[in-house]
Amino acid sequence: MSSPSSDSEWSKKENKMFEEALAYYGMGAPNLWEKVASAMGGTKSAEEVRRHFQFLVDDVKNIEHGRIPFPKYKTRGFWT
Repeated sequence: MSSPSSDSEWSKKENKMFEEALAYYGMGAPNLWEKVASAMGGTKSAEEVRRHFQFLVDDVKNIEHGRIPFPKYKTRGFWT
């Protein structure tokens, strides 16, 4: 599954800002997507942020239901 074609690619930095803002505001926050987009410095619109979140939710559901294989991660990190 690929990201929506209308959205630009997300950098590692943007993904990290997205995660941190989402954790900070929480899923129940009013105007969540606008707040997350603002916290990201305006690099993405509120609609792009919402679609990115939905894509990630859908991706997790597909993995959980066995529709796509579980990602293979490195078994060793920089700390080993």
